[in-house]
Amino acid sequence: MTDLAFHFNVPDKVNYLCRLLRKATAAGKRSLVVAPEALQHDLDTLLWTFSQEDFVAHASWTAPEWVRDRSAVVLLSESLGWGAGGLAPASLAMQFSVLINSTELPLEGFEHFERFIEVVGLDGADREAGRRRWKHYTQRGFTVTRHDAGAYA
Repeated sequence: MTDLAFHFNVPDKVNYLCRLLRKATAAGKRSLVVAPEALQHDLDTLLWTFSQEDFVAHASWTAPEWVRDRSAVVLLSESLGWGAGGLAPASLAMQFSVLINSTELPLEGFEHFERFIEVVGLDGADREAGRRRWKHYTQRGFTVTRHDAGAYA
């Protein structure tokens, strides 16, 4: 059964994602992050510099396959289309334990992954999209774990 968690009230999505990815990588898990192109770019940039003690090996989905295969984290732009062009969730789950969604739309097929994390920021539009995704998953019978990032700020 997939562990489905919503991390909401995230004040800085890029920094928060870096910490999540560092934690998953330290636990020996490979992660696939689906994000808008601008967020993906910012995340790629910050993953190089956010910690002097840790390095999270990462690559873009558009990198050569041999680079993606050797990366703990792969960043997939939502513009490439989830589930399209050979990106079948079941086959991706064989390569990645953790799937992270930071887009406005729910991701179908997430139940093939060990862990599925939704990240919701403080922006009103992002929060509303997060509510729609939460409703989408719960209406399909999935149990969601809540993590209020604002409670720790």
